Amino acid sequence: MTLPPWEYLFTAFNSKNFPDLFHPTWIASLVLLIALIVLYNVRTRRLHRHAPYLDMWEWLLWAGLITFSLLIVGALFVFDFFLVLTTAIIGLAVMVWVRFRRFPPILAAYEQRLARQRYFTRTTFSRPEATIRPKPARRRRRR
Repeated sequence: MTLPPWEYLFTAFNSKNFPDLFHPTWIASLVLLIALIVLYNVRTRRLHRHAPYLDMWEWLLWAGLITFSLLIVGALFVFDFFLVLTTAIIGLAVMVWVRFRRFPPILAAYEQRLARQRYFTRTTFSRPEATIRPKPARRRRRR
């Protein structure tokens, strides 16, 4: 380090200026982008009937796609370090917010609704007579 720390914010993010951060940053972004796309495909196939979970994975996909793509672009086109750092902090904060703040109340309400539905269907069909259709009552003909 030959400059004060705040001076590094406005230097180009390349392998010459940041030899210990440059390659791990763009390689990790590429690996995490691929892992996110694979996870999105696997989880949405498995959870295709549960809309709140699909919404959460869609939010995570788009936040991760934007974040990791911008980090790769920032490394490729040699942006200033403060842009790369800001992108990483904001993008990862959005992903953490989506997963741990925005969707847990929605998912809890959805699981409660599913539990209520399972309870009512179990009580409805717990008696054997509930599955047999009753015969319509015969009406007497009037004369």
